[in-house]
Amino acid sequence: MSTAPSADEPLRANVSDGALIFEGGAMRAAYTAGVVVKLIEHGIVFPFVAGISAGATNTLNYVSSDAWRARASFIDLASDPNFGNWRTFVQGKGLFHSDYIYRQTSGPDGLLPFDMDAFTRHPAEVALQALRCSDGATVTWHRADMPTLDAILPRVQASSTMPVVMPPVELDGEFYVDGALGMSGGIALDAARAAGYSKFFVVLTQEREFTKKPLPAPWFYRRHFRRWPAVADALLTRWMRYNATREELFALEASGDAYLFIPETMPVGNGERDVAKLTQAHALGLAQAEHEVPAWRDFLGLAGEGSANE
Repeated sequence: MSTAPSADEPLRANVSDGALIFEGGAMRAAYTAGVVVKLIEHGIVFPFVAGISAGATNTLNYVSSDAWRARASFIDLASDPNFGNWRTFVQGKGLFHSDYIYRQTSGPDGLLPFDMDAFTRHPAEVALQALRCSDGATVTWHRADMPTLDAILPRVQASSTMPVVMPPVELDGEFYVDGALGMSGGIALDAARAAGYSKFFVVLTQEREFTKKPLPAPWFYRRHFRRWPAVADALLTRWMRYNATREELFALEASGDAYLFIPETMPVGNGERDVAKLTQAHALGLAQAEHEVPAWRDFLGLAGEGSANE
């Protein structure tokens, strides 16, 4: 099922100076998983990849060169009876059953087996982000923090743990929630800059006109997170950081320093579970991505290089 290259097969169309960044968005990533598929199919290899929340899953699927898993992570999984529901929510496991989704599915006998060998062979540095509950700090994990599958999976889970609907993830004595609450608002531009990059290929999951609004009923979040007031603060102020990061990205796009993949339409929300709708969203993402590949190559300085499928 994996499309990863063999150990002796050269990766093609290497990008020398750009960072790849995947925004989260839960099930909206069914659309942007199409970008993962096309990057793999066309052999476009970045030296640095960062992702938050569902973008962390896209990151792992890209770095393990697994186009099949990229699709299955947001379509096949939605039809799994263990995916999560109100029953698992009441049981304290989350509306999305994160232990099952991020840990139990990825072993060799799971629904989404992860190719650790391909992940290890890929040359890209990796950055995943989550928010530390105790102090609201943005924590970034790199390859050195994830030498094994057992180290990778809880970090992807932590990065993807939406507050309120999923329980915080404990890791090494600390609790974490969704990296989207962090300093960038959910788009890891800060991680790419910290790694020394100034050219960015960013995969967004909201349409260009989208603007995030403040959350209603702030008292609810302050009450729910009275143990971790920093989480409530991060939730209630995220809209400002998210909108500011997007505005910065639009400015970088205008200056030629960023390429933004922006969905032409986003037909699903972050909680979508209808497999037919998710399949349609993925097909739309694939079509848009394939149409944009020539522009990707121009931006990345890969014009004229062959596709992995040619």
